[in-house]
Amino acid sequence: MSGDNTVILNSPSTLRKAISAKMLLIGLVSLLACASLIYFLRNQLSPIILGLGGLLSFAGLYALIGSLVGLVRHEGFGEKQQFYDQLNDASGRAIVVTDHQGRAVYANAPYLTLAQRAGASRLVGFDVLYTGYPDFAEPVYQLAQAAREQRALQRDIRIAAGSAAPGGDVAQAKWLRLRVSPLALQGPKGQMMWSLEDISEDRAHQEQAFSRLQFIITYLDHAPAGFFSTLPNGKVDYVNATLATWLGHDVTEIQNGKLKLGELVGAEAAKALSSVHAAGQPSRTDRFTFTVQNKNGEPLSLDFVNRVDFDRDGQALPARSMVMRRDADSGAEGVSRIADAMFMQSAPIGIAEIDASGILAEANPAFLALSQKFKLGAEIMAPVRASDVEVLRRAISAAASFGSPQRCDVVFEGDPQIAAQFDVVKLNSKAKRLTVFAADKTEAKSLEVQLAQSQKMQAVGQLASGIAHDFNNVLTPIIGFADLLLGRMRPTDPAFADVNAIKQNANRAANLVRQLLAFSRKQTMQPKVHSLTEAMSELDNLLNRVLGNKTQLKIVHGRDLGLVMVDVHQFEQVIINLAVNARDAMPSGGSLFVRTRNISKEESQAQGHVLPQGEYVLCEVEDTGTGIPKEILDKIWEPFFSTKEVGKGTGLGLSMVYGIIKQTGGFIYCDSVMGKGTTFKIYLPRHYPLPVDPAAVVAKPVEEVRQDFTGKGRILVVEDEDSVRAFAVRALTSRGFTVMEANSGEVGLEVIDEDEQGFELILSDVVMPEMDGPTFLSELRKRGNKTRFIFMSGYAEDAFERNLENPDDFGFIQKPFSLKQLVEKVKEVMAS
Repeated sequence: MSGDNTVILNSPSTLRKAISAKMLLIGLVSLLACASLIYFLRNQLSPIILGLGGLLSFAGLYALIGSLVGLVRHEGFGEKQQFYDQLNDASGRAIVVTDHQGRAVYANAPYLTLAQRAGASRLVGFDVLYTGYPDFAEPVYQLAQAAREQRALQRDIRIAAGSAAPGGDVAQAKWLRLRVSPLALQGPKGQMMWSLEDISEDRAHQEQAFSRLQFIITYLDHAPAGFFSTLPNGKVDYVNATLATWLGHDVTEIQNGKLKLGELVGAEAAKALSSVHAAGQPSRTDRFTFTVQNKNGEPLSLDFVNRVDFDRDGQALPARSMVMRRDADSGAEGVSRIADAMFMQSAPIGIAEIDASGILAEANPAFLALSQKFKLGAEIMAPVRASDVEVLRRAISAAASFGSPQRCDVVFEGDPQIAAQFDVVKLNSKAKRLTVFAADKTEAKSLEVQLAQSQKMQAVGQLASGIAHDFNNVLTPIIGFADLLLGRMRPTDPAFADVNAIKQNANRAANLVRQLLAFSRKQTMQPKVHSLTEAMSELDNLLNRVLGNKTQLKIVHGRDLGLVMVDVHQFEQVIINLAVNARDAMPSGGSLFVRTRNISKEESQAQGHVLPQGEYVLCEVEDTGTGIPKEILDKIWEPFFSTKEVGKGTGLGLSMVYGIIKQTGGFIYCDSVMGKGTTFKIYLPRHYPLPVDPAAVVAKPVEEVRQDFTGKGRILVVEDEDSVRAFAVRALTSRGFTVMEANSGEVGLEVIDEDEQGFELILSDVVMPEMDGPTFLSELRKRGNKTRFIFMSGYAEDAFERNLENPDDFGFIQKPFSLKQLVEKVKEVMAS
């Protein structure tokens, strides 16, 4: 501040010294006044009063002289003032005190240091100290206003890195908290204390915590399951966006106790969820299944997992629940208007006119056909999905205000949902109406989604096949060595049951791997020409056992059904898996329909699904169950995705179905309506076999199958996995074969070159480092080696057949294999 009353900026005890000087001056003046009064009134006062006045004057004179020479000291005042100075200095905050006129009258050491670094030559307040720094202009002005009004206020100010403002840092941005508050002292009124504190570290922690909290909230809000929390009084405290969407609520309108539990999930569910008692336990978790109606009256089948905690007195605390879903003019102007009308009526795209508020004034048939909710005189937003309403409103407002064309994509509510592209334009700047052009983009959006889904499934399939390959190499020796141990044991041996359990669990794991390979379309298939009528002829009894007594099975085959090229055993597994899912979707019973029929080339383009034009045989599996919710429908093919409870199913059933159909060359689609049921449609390419000359068919003699697992001959085993190679060598050696081994294709060639006796059979892995199996076989054939060959791998045969000139030149055994399977395959190939 400016003026003669400011104090030089180099004395932290300036205020105390100023007060002492004023006290001495006042004492001197008082002494002189008292002595003068006694002198002039000496003749008018009594001797007693004169003596008392003289005594008081003498005491004042003694105090005055004593203060000057040091006989009298104000130790209490000085020590207390020094204590408060040190206390203010130790606070770490820069503090300055201003009087009622805003002038600085006191400052602690941190503030003096800050002011000196800022170049201040005298004691000034923060308003002067930060003059010229734009970031501080508004906050300091607001604080100064608060100081004049004798009220407390604080402001947090961010200083960018490299700022020259006092308290700034060259290397990093800083956060400063500037605060003003009135001092409730017995001294002069209007004094205000200003303080400055560096809160950069606290602000960084807060921002990190807030970012983490935002991430958690977003993650929870958009989780694939519903969540809500209920207060003990029955009001809903929190609902995530997923559940709010399912139930048709605006999530902002049902939080923080605005809705009762019964209004959210219905009276029946609310009563069950609320009727939970402690029973001496600190918490309780229950599972419920209810059919709940959403805000639009549509029924939803929901599974609830409800947890309630209790305090020491057994009183319920807020409950937490997780929810999963189970689904005419004249003249030139008149002619023009008629032409415009005819153009609109015959246009292949939707055309409509609306006013600035979005009211539909006119629309052609193509536009009205997009949704049944489009009505003249009603808002154009009526059928639009809630999340797209605001987007369309902004487009209309911009087109009306600025006249520039606006484009937006919207989705109409309904079954099925229609996606459309709206172009909102103002054709005439003087016109009051806007024109809307609407193009149906449903098919294009569907193609985009299917392409993205296909790419996603392909990537997951590649990952699954890689995992399955490595896992097969682990399971092969487990099953094989278990067979070797069991062959040396008797059933009465104490360890027989343990080893047998190891083998059984390894076989279960092998089945899981086969499902992964089926999903990734790399399992071994043995397709043959079949008629689905014959292929499914023996499924009736099996499906009836799977479905149980509550579900009625109806199988209807079309006439003159075409032939298909399928692995009949794998196709039966497809139908069984779909039947199991249908049974689970009909807990109270229902009907399952399995229908087959031919699809012509023309029909293939009118199925409502993306199909290459051609002839197909269609197999439909339809149930009357609860249906599949739309948000789950796109995920049903993904591996390990399941809506069943933990421990019930692997989540690989439908992914395996998808893989088998794709590997067969077919297509599978799912259509579902909540509350009505689900239909799986399988399109298999129709197969026309080539005519066969009966004379060329040579009947093969039927040989009796003999269970002889012994053999003779020399075998070379080429396998990079030590455990798999060790099992194969042990197994074949134990059956009488002479076995040599190699850990790669290159080593295998060296063994063959150095061997003088030759081998009757070579058993090789497919995927090996440096030289893989197909390359190894090709190299042997180039050298003229005609030794019989067997590939062993977890991949499908066609994964390597394409790399060989003669696919019939080798045998194949799929991992994991047992001891019996290995020996049988070896003897079969050696005998061929």
